[in-house]
Amino acid sequence: MRKLLIISVLLLACENAENSIYRGSRCNFVFDTTLHPAPCQLTMIIGNPGGFAIVSTTLMRGICHILTTRNYDHAQEDIPLTTKRESQLSLMMGADNAIVIGCSAYTSELMCYEGQCRNCLDEGGANHPLTFSDNGQQLCCGHCHRTYDVNNGVVASGSPGGQLYTYNIAFTNGILRAWN
Repeated sequence: MRKLLIISVLLLACENAENSIYRGSRCNFVFDTTLHPAPCQLTMIIGNPGGFAIVSTTLMRGICHILTTRNYDHAQEDIPLTTKRESQLSLMMGADNAIVIGCSAYTSELMCYEGQCRNCLDEGGANHPLTFSDNGQQLCCGHCHRTYDVNNGVVASGSPGGQLYTYNIAFTNGILRAWN
C-alpha cells in the first residue's frame, strides 16, 4: 500500500511539472555564450540571481538578431548571430516572439517564461507583451494590468489569475537553451 502511495505521488509530481510547460506556442531558443561572452547581457544573467532579460528576435538584412532588454535598468542590446552555426538555427520565441530568461533571486534557478501575459493568452489575446516594472522585480501586462513576480512568475498584484507560463531551460557547456 505504501509503495502504491509513493508511486502515485511521483506520477502526480511528474504530471504537474510536465503540465507547467507552455505548449500553446512553439519555443526553441539556442544561444552560444562562448561566441557572445560577457559583457553580453544574455550571458551575464546566467548565474546572476535576480538578473532577467526579455528576449526577442528580428531579421535584418538576412541576419538574425537577438534583442534583449535587461530588467534592472531597461538597457537594450542587439546581438547579431553571424557565425555559420548560428545562421542555421531556426529560433522560435513563444506566442509573440518574446520570452523572458533569468535567474531567480529566490532559488538561483534559471527560469524561462512566455513573454505574453498568461491570463490574456488564456482569454484569446496574443498581443499583450510583458514589460519590466518595480525596478525590474515584476513583469507587467499593459492590457489587464496584472503584475507578476519575476522570480517565480506568480501574480503579485491585479486580478487573481494563473502564474506565468514557463518553458524548459538549460545551460550546458556554454549553450543556453529554452524549449517546449
